[in-house]
Amino acid sequence: MTTIAFLACETTLPGSNTRREDAFEHDLMIEAIRPAFEQKAWELRVIDWEAPMAAFDGVDLVMLGTSWNYADNSDAFHAKLEALEAAGINVCNNAAIVRWNISKTYLQELAKHGARTIPTLWLDHLSAADAEAAFGQFDCEKLVVKRQIGAGAEGQDLLERGAVPADWQFMHPAMVQPFLPAIAEKGELSFLFFGGSYGHCVRKLPDAGDYRIQSLYGGRELAHDPSADEIAQAAAIIETLPFDAPLYARIDMLEGEDGRLMVMEAELIEPYLYPEQGPRMGENLANAIVKELEL
Repeated sequence: MTTIAFLACETTLPGSNTRREDAFEHDLMIEAIRPAFEQKAWELRVIDWEAPMAAFDGVDLVMLGTSWNYADNSDAFHAKLEALEAAGINVCNNAAIVRWNISKTYLQELAKHGARTIPTLWLDHLSAADAEAAFGQFDCEKLVVKRQIGAGAEGQDLLERGAVPADWQFMHPAMVQPFLPAIAEKGELSFLFFGGSYGHCVRKLPDAGDYRIQSLYGGRELAHDPSADEIAQAAAIIETLPFDAPLYARIDMLEGEDGRLMVMEAELIEPYLYPEQGPRMGENLANAIVKELEL
């Protein structure tokens, strides 16, 4: 029997007393994946990525799933993925992809190869004076400051010109971008790909008065029927990646003032795959695994 492991973490596993508020997304993914795997007579195991190696005995493929605390312990996470690969287990997405994707500085490489990205300053240290300089450089009234290594808007700041305290500092290596009103007005588009093939698309909108589109902050998701041109623009990002199309990818994009899409992130580690808006998500994933394992 083919056995597929779905990596989770302490804060997404059911029954955990430290479970995240958005861990219901873990449940939705498992509910979508399990029947698709059962149709192929596969065993699905949900395993904490920090579990001992013995928990992975007999596993053919590991999907990174909802290992959402990896950014806080990235060295140990990399070491576990490499140990799984050394044990002959197919890891998706693999350790090399994770290493490339874990810092958002990969966006600079995509831009060099023609991807449209949001103007960004990459700074190891960010003070109030640096922020004021960025307002001038971008000629904007608001800045979004994100962690270079992070997920889910964790630690993110929205700054307004003239309102940054003199002693303010950002305590992580940062990416600094002008705030684009389109994120609040039109939302973000997420294109889901499985084995390089387009699956479905979601429009993510923030709650009124906010700009963050994650469910933790009241964001909501709607199924989006993209045009052929929109799909082509997202697929071009997959083609730009410096490796073959991975088992799964979520390409997050924002519409620019000229109507063309800009890539915000290429989520290749453990993205939420939006099964509610993609009723064939489980089937598409299973079919991509068949090709990955050459079953």
